Amino acid sequence: MESLKEKTAKGLFWGGMNNGVQQLLGLVFGIILGRLLNPSDYGLIAMITIFSLIATALQNSGFSTALVNEKEPKDSDYNAVFWFNIIMGGSIYLVLFFSAPLIAAYYHEPRLVALCRYAFIGLLFSCSGVAQAAYLFKNLRAKQLAKASITATILSSSVAALMAWQGFSYWSLATQTNLFILISTLLRWHYSDWRPALKLDFAFVRKAFPFSVRILISDVLTHVNNNVMNILLGRYFSAYDTGNYNQAYQWNNKCTSLIQGMVKQVDQTVLVSVRDDSERQLAVLRKMMRFAAFISFPLLLGFGLVSKEFIVLTIGKKWLVSAQYLQWICVCGAVLPLSTLLSDFLISKGKSGTFMGCTLTLGLLQITAMLTLYPYGIATMVKTYMVLNLSWLFVWFFFACKDTSYTLLLMLKDIMPFAIAAMFVMTSTGYITMSIENLWLLLISRCIVAAVLYYAVMRLAGAQILKETTNFIMNKIKKH
Repeated sequence: MESLKEKTAKGLFWGGMNNGVQQLLGLVFGIILGRLLNPSDYGLIAMITIFSLIATALQNSGFSTALVNEKEPKDSDYNAVFWFNIIMGGSIYLVLFFSAPLIAAYYHEPRLVALCRYAFIGLLFSCSGVAQAAYLFKNLRAKQLAKASITATILSSSVAALMAWQGFSYWSLATQTNLFILISTLLRWHYSDWRPALKLDFAFVRKAFPFSVRILISDVLTHVNNNVMNILLGRYFSAYDTGNYNQAYQWNNKCTSLIQGMVKQVDQTVLVSVRDDSERQLAVLRKMMRFAAFISFPLLLGFGLVSKEFIVLTIGKKWLVSAQYLQWICVCGAVLPLSTLLSDFLISKGKSGTFMGCTLTLGLLQITAMLTLYPYGIATMVKTYMVLNLSWLFVWFFFACKDTSYTLLLMLKDIMPFAIAAMFVMTSTGYITMSIENLWLLLISRCIVAAVLYYAVMRLAGAQILKETTNFIMNKIKKH
């Protein structure tokens, strides 16, 4: 039988494989769609994304997290969540269908009526897959989840690219999301051993409600926090402006999702499994923090370094405005996986109320700041968004670790060496390559120089996480 360490390592590997392949596919298809579509097409989708996210959160209502947080969930627990999702998914879609004219009126954009009614169909597909995903996740079946997501990404993105080439504009983006949800849901059913029963017993829903409702509210607030710029840009600026910002946000999100997805495949399940041993739980958290920092800082700061060359060469000069936004967003993106780890640690300790309070406070601060600053332009709004999200790492740390022996000094000791090394490497790389004028040569040179320098710095510093990561990858290669 596999040990917890072995399960965690396999989960991290497949989580990394899943997100690595997905982000690679996202890179390829993001370039194709970015060249075929205009900022306004992306802007229209960005305006309604928040409604899809909130609807999905309401449909789930935090019960999948409650299942994961349950030490030994029963079949009846999964069954209760399954039927709850089916009922909620259908009900919410009907509400959104008839609310489409109101959404269009808020953004002063009549085209959104039909787009909303089509784009929100994905909600009907996803409601039957939540319990299946929770079952696979709880049992650390990261390999199966990876296969489902990768297959869905390839098929849905291929169809979207074909539609964009044929002139279907923003409809291709909405189709991409709907197809991804449908295919991934079908494959989760295929890989999962669990099947629902025709029995409407909501005992688990009632029992888990006090915990899950806090997760629900927190999820809704998190989605609002992450999309507050799109919500306000769509209202006070144009679809073109919203599309430019959203393009930068999406590219940053591809990088942060690579790390977050890798860690989130296992973090909450593992942290819950060892929560009765506080010292071991803290040791697990610290190791994950070091791993996330080791990957996140060079990846995001490096992406910020090459953002202009990358945007111009891949999706064209028409997106040049988004390159500047991307540089700023990547800075706060570097600490996002660390904030996620700390917030998941908070949830694993059963403190969903504190999690909700922290998320609510951040949301209120962001909305207040953005409403105050929008007359000063998008650049000011983006910079403020960056500063708030950077500083919130320390808020998460305070509440997640205030009852543990994990001090601020220890956290800084865990993450700052990687942050300082990444900043040094990117600054040096920028200086070394500053005389290169050809954009292709500049992009390639910066990537190679930064990668070699970061690896050299880690080797010279004797970073343990580098040795462990290298050994694990080499062992996996030898086995195959």
